Amino acid sequence: MSSETSDTLDQAMVRSSGLDTLLRDLTDRAVREVPGAAACSITVRRAGRLLTLAGSDGLPSGLDQRQYENDSGPCVEAAETGEEQYAPDLVEDSRWPSYTSYALSEGVRCVLAVPLAVEGETGAAINFYGVRADALGTGRDAARTFAARARDAIDVALHIERQRQSAADVRTALLSRSVIDQAIGILMARDRIDAGLALERLRRASQNRNVKLRDLCGQLVARVSDPDSDRRK
Repeated sequence: MSSETSDTLDQAMVRSSGLDTLLRDLTDRAVREVPGAAACSITVRRAGRLLTLAGSDGLPSGLDQRQYENDSGPCVEAAETGEEQYAPDLVEDSRWPSYTSYALSEGVRCVLAVPLAVEGETGAAINFYGVRADALGTGRDAARTFAARARDAIDVALHIERQRQSAADVRTALLSRSVIDQAIGILMARDRIDAGLALERLRRASQNRNVKLRDLCGQLVARVSDPDSDRRK
């Protein structure tokens, strides 16, 4: 991806007030650009399970979720096999009976799922839904072209999301380390012991009470900082 493309996407995210809105705009644009598409969604495998990153306006909330729950459906197969899945008429399609019944009840008649090779993820697809039999037949080339363009935007969005999560994890780790160090200091001063023994006592207490070490230390620091807190409860 060129730096120019990346800058353009970053600016778009600023204008759209975040990743969720950017991806939602992407699916809405797909509906406008792919002939026969009434709705669109983006499926990605995260932490070992499939989920919908974004869905266009008008997408029934359970349309993708039913597939994930049953591990069966065009979106699932496209994401897991890397092969395009097209069901021109769900009335006549017998590959995913449970999903087909639900989709038809929601007014969906045909589905096209195009796999996405998303960086850092093990499976992804962009899914197009039509309300008439073979509604997407003439739009398959447009859907593939859109998927190729969308992949770059999705890569950027997921990369930024991972960076944010990493930064949040670092902040959490630093805060945890800080409160643990404070609790160790409290025990050292109160019981006149060294840091190693203080940490061992805290760990034993954490295990015995089935409380996370960070939370136990936070409670100790809070009691010392505000001795009247327990009496107010």
